[in-house]
Amino acid sequence: MKKAGVLMMLGSLLLLGLYSFPLWNIMLGAPQYPEPLGMNIHITGIQGVSEFDIQNIDGLNHYIGMKTIPKPEEMWEFQTFPKVIGGMVALGFIIGFLGFIGRISYKWFLFWFIFMSVLGLLGMYDFNEWLLDYGSNLDPHAIIKVTNPDGTPMSYKPPLIGFKKLLNFDVTSLPHTGGYMMFVGMSMTIIAFFVGKKEWKAIH
Repeated sequence: MKKAGVLMMLGSLLLLGLYSFPLWNIMLGAPQYPEPLGMNIHITGIQGVSEFDIQNIDGLNHYIGMKTIPKPEEMWEFQTFPKVIGGMVALGFIIGFLGFIGRISYKWFLFWFIFMSVLGLLGMYDFNEWLLDYGSNLDPHAIIKVTNPDGTPMSYKPPLIGFKKLLNFDVTSLPHTGGYMMFVGMSMTIIAFFVGKKEWKAIH
């Protein structure tokens, strides 16, 4: 299963892009800001798209009672995710190499893909829960209090993915370079499964 093994190794190695490029990006645009404010979410922390974006976003959030953007040491995810990704890269590469030399079945490629998919879904769920807490648990003593038409407090939760209007801000949340690299890498491993299945049948 040489072709399949190579695809599996390369696919898992693409996840290393998460150490260099953002996984996700959230942009906030409003008429009073000629240049939108943005946050890049890395697996090791949150950075501003431009130099003062985090500072400006925290300043805006203060008025409506939102928490400040967390620092890496304030969230367990930023200590755990790099280790999980490193482990999955190593596991995927080993599985690919063992498949390349014919020591294991192509079914292991599918096992890695499913395992990584489950971890990815759990990560997305955790990220959404953080956004919900970030946008809903507001300081009751905030300077500005905005409510829904029925009088209930408005949630400022950014969208997990896609576009949302929050007051006068247009908020867009989408995967970034690291996220796309992970998607391509995972796609390569599922292709490796089907290629490996074909190669396995040819020799058995």
